[in-house]
Amino acid sequence: MKPRPYRLLACFYDQLAPYAPGMNRYARRKILGRILSRVRSVCELGCGTGDTALDLARRGLTVCAVDYSPTMCRLTREKARRARLPVRVIRGDMRSFRLPEPVDLVLCEFSSLNHVAPRDLGRVFSAVVHALRPGGYFSFDVNTVKSFEELPQMKEKMETSQFVVFMSGNLDRRRRRARLNLDWFVRAGRAWRRRREQIDHTWWTDAEIRRALRRAGFGRVRVWDGPQVRPPALKARPGFDTYYLAQKRAG
Repeated sequence: MKPRPYRLLACFYDQLAPYAPGMNRYARRKILGRILSRVRSVCELGCGTGDTALDLARRGLTVCAVDYSPTMCRLTREKARRARLPVRVIRGDMRSFRLPEPVDLVLCEFSSLNHVAPRDLGRVFSAVVHALRPGGYFSFDVNTVKSFEELPQMKEKMETSQFVVFMSGNLDRRRRRARLNLDWFVRAGRAWRRRREQIDHTWWTDAEIRRALRRAGFGRVRVWDGPQVRPPALKARPGFDTYYLAQKRAG
């Protein structure tokens, strides 16, 4: 049986991307600055395993964490329970999610938006507008086509005591699809189980993103290139990812 997308990736996500929480934390400080001191409630959209949600809850904020993956939601709940932090976790599709009440800030970090289809960007932005109070903020980052152009040459392996994963990729420019192939060998007692996951990504131009934001109901938009807001130690390259801060119109 083919596993659900993100199931194995979710289980081993923290081991595959241990640098992500620190990188996202650094970017938040650069982008949100003094805005965060005025925020009382926040939604982390595409929360993954919940590190950002927990960071924000530690600041005393009211936090909702939303993800489509049941495994990601379960892991976020477990982390929040162990840390004794009041994070509300909601399984939801970022194209149609709903919150119990509007929030001051929606965060969508680590290129989570790249996982939706090209035609669905406007739907996500409309759902975010619905989730925000008037004047609220939406902070997100996306990978550009430049970052995906390297996928066809990708041949990587990661090995731990629990799993071995071989990563490769391909690019379909016509369909705007970049596919990451994950071939897993997961330990099961003395044996190893083999599974494959395929994670699809897409991309948009800056003009398309700005136009979709305006149509959804956002006003002011600020933009940063990755190296401007990423930790210097990561040596981010220009043009590979873009960070946005959009404000919902007050009226």
